[in-house]
Amino acid sequence: MRDGLRNLYSVVKGQGAHIRFAMLTGVSKFSKVSLFSGLNNLNDITLDAKYSAICGYTDEDVDTVFAPELADLDRDEIRQWYNGYNWTGTSVYNPFDLLLLFSKREFRNYWFETGTPTFLLDLLTRRQAWLPELGQLETDAELLSTFEVDNIATEALMFQAGYLTIDEEINLDGNWFYRLRYPNREVRQSLHGSLLKAWTPEGQPVTRQRMSLYRLLLANDFGGLQRLFTAFFAGIPHDWYRNNPIAQYEGYYASVFYSHFAALGLDVRVEDATSHGRIDMAVLFNSQVYLFEFKVVELVPEGKALQQIRERGYAEKYRTRGETIHLIGVEFSRESCSVVGFEVERDG
Repeated sequence: MRDGLRNLYSVVKGQGAHIRFAMLTGVSKFSKVSLFSGLNNLNDITLDAKYSAICGYTDEDVDTVFAPELADLDRDEIRQWYNGYNWTGTSVYNPFDLLLLFSKREFRNYWFETGTPTFLLDLLTRRQAWLPELGQLETDAELLSTFEVDNIATEALMFQAGYLTIDEEINLDGNWFYRLRYPNREVRQSLHGSLLKAWTPEGQPVTRQRMSLYRLLLANDFGGLQRLFTAFFAGIPHDWYRNNPIAQYEGYYASVFYSHFAALGLDVRVEDATSHGRIDMAVLFNSQVYLFEFKVVELVPEGKALQQIRERGYAEKYRTRGETIHLIGVEFSRESCSVVGFEVERDG
């Protein structure tokens, strides 16, 4: 009886899919207008707060309808992994993920494992996307309504395909703007795991690199961290750099560096604003704070990365957490295609 009720509930909640269903299943929006006859005169409810929870489970749904399934599962972890899809109203969970979690009792990337977003990965590669900014793009209402695949903006495609969702809606004198974010850990972690594989040569031990990174952070082994990334970039064949335009743009190094952390599902914050400027990357992990600044030595003198963290007082924002703060300046060389500087200093 209980299982039957939950199955019925899943079907009923899904009946309102309409355009919204596309956002949770990775199907991009379709054209609703035509010069002559066609599919038109529809009421697009995509960004209507009243319908934000029409397709997906809310926190209330999880705590009531699915209460018997929560035993031995960390409630906050469920929320971090699968909640967060939002269309200016109530946030919802991906039903596909949640039902599989209750069945298998393991936190995994269920939705993402159903297929690799090859088209999206190719587009981000072709456009040399600055990966650390993908989870905090901004756009307007018109961009979110575009559907021409050949000309679609990166933020519009990622939103329509379910990889970004609404973080904040802003009305500036009748002009509507939207700040976007990753819905949850599953999307952020899975997408960057796939990007790492797409942005590094075939055969590179990306999985082993990520496992090593996690262990080195646990041990605060900064010498090992330096050796890990130095060896990673040094191990990329010169021919691969020469034949792949993505490896020739300056943001490639920091993008790949960042994706290693994001693919682990860590709390990574990029361009975090302070009263003195923006921190390139902050990682909060194991009751520690790691503040990173990236520089390309052909553009600025060596030693400037760590110096900038110190001079601008980036650590001040995090001191109230009462956790150990590490300042890390990372410098890349586009000529040698490697890490050439890695300075670490403990704050305080």
